[in-house]
Amino acid sequence: MTDDFSGLGLSTKVTDAVTSAGYTKPTEIQAQAIPHLLQKKDLIGIAQTGTGKTASFVLPMLTLLENGRARARMPRTLILEPTRELAAQVSENFEKYGKNHRITMALIIGGVSFEDQNKKLDRGVDVLIATPGRLLDQIDRGKIMLNGVEILVIDEADRMLDMGFIDDIEKICSRLPPRRQTMLFSATMDAQIERLTKKFLKDPVHVQVSRAASTADTIDQKLIKVSSKPEDKRAALRDHIRGATGLTNAIIFCNRKRDVATLARSLERHGFSAGALHGDMDQKSRTETLDAFKNNRLTLLVASDVAARGLDIPAVSHVFNFDVPVHAEDYVHRIGRTGRAGRLGVAYTLVGPADGKHLDAILKLTQKPIEYLETSARPAAPATADAGEERPARPARSRRGGARTRPQAETAAVAVEAAEPASEAPVAPKPQRQSEPRQPRDEAKPQRSRSRRPAETREPESEEVSNSPFGNDGPIPAFLLRPTRIAS
Repeated sequence: MTDDFSGLGLSTKVTDAVTSAGYTKPTEIQAQAIPHLLQKKDLIGIAQTGTGKTASFVLPMLTLLENGRARARMPRTLILEPTRELAAQVSENFEKYGKNHRITMALIIGGVSFEDQNKKLDRGVDVLIATPGRLLDQIDRGKIMLNGVEILVIDEADRMLDMGFIDDIEKICSRLPPRRQTMLFSATMDAQIERLTKKFLKDPVHVQVSRAASTADTIDQKLIKVSSKPEDKRAALRDHIRGATGLTNAIIFCNRKRDVATLARSLERHGFSAGALHGDMDQKSRTETLDAFKNNRLTLLVASDVAARGLDIPAVSHVFNFDVPVHAEDYVHRIGRTGRAGRLGVAYTLVGPADGKHLDAILKLTQKPIEYLETSARPAAPATADAGEERPARPARSRRGGARTRPQAETAAVAVEAAEPASEAPVAPKPQRQSEPRQPRDEAKPQRSRSRRPAETREPESEEVSNSPFGNDGPIPAFLLRPTRIAS
């Protein structure tokens, strides 16, 4: 392996930019891949995360693009990324290493205005960095034509396939010219991806600098046994964050997006500097949260697997797997956020009673034993201590929407009686209409009282049946007792 970048065949402009960025010695994947790529060969690069895969295709692309000029809506190179964060990170690499070039670049990702993207495309771009969904949208709108693409890069290929982008990639590749250079980079490679590469690459060179799905030796991995109760699990996480040696910042991974937001709120309520990052957030919020974490304005970043792949934050001291990942490959990418560029890192994984199956898959994939961290038993957290715990249940209500208690009923009955007239007012005699006398009630079938007043406040019913046309069901309505004027 060459000792510096000058022996790889890169242009002077590129090597000067690399030197000014502070890099003097290429990584293993860079040393093996760059010479092949400068010869315009197709390549499959397999390397664990944090080994410099991005620079291994950015540097030769800059050298190859020094000759030529882009035309409107016809990019010269295309880089496909699975997430917006990875696409933005690649664009930062082009800005850093391409400062001596006059190369134009456009970032085509979701959550950004179409109008701003169209202005760049209309002027013509040398490098187009895109996520598959937004790229197809722009193609359908007639804003991008791919028949001028000379170089195609499929980055984080295994993640692309896991996220269901295989159909989109096939559509995109069908629009590309057959004579092109194709690069495929990934941290893991399985039989399915191997078969699919036959559709995209022609006689590719295989470069593998480490065993597929291996973890870096610079990462100290530990397991933590926890309860299945969410509140106890959150309490255990807080204890180990407080007790972690040398923790300057940390990424905490959850399997579900809704758990990301819940855990971030819980940590904030307990005095931690924490933020959330997941796929349902709008692009502006995601960018602001990520920038705050990179610039040390946030100590803890609670994230879903959208942040597990390719985020270049070299100084992450700790990684916590709040949930054991369902896919064993995701474990490699998660803990790869720490221990980067030769630094030491620590990765803790919280293991519950139901996580045995997923943990076995991780141990089988990495082929490394992971020890449990010795911890003393701790009491369960109080019910009111955690923001994520459930609120106490409300007292049961009656079917009628909250029945009155007996004192309330008696008070209401007194109020009803007070509203009734104290004495009868004189009324003018009214002619009685002829009606048949009412039949006596059937003693065998007691009638249900119409009054809603409690039984203890009702007056006993008379045993005799009145011949009054108003019946015997209660007092005469007050409006009928008002005096009336008799015409002379």
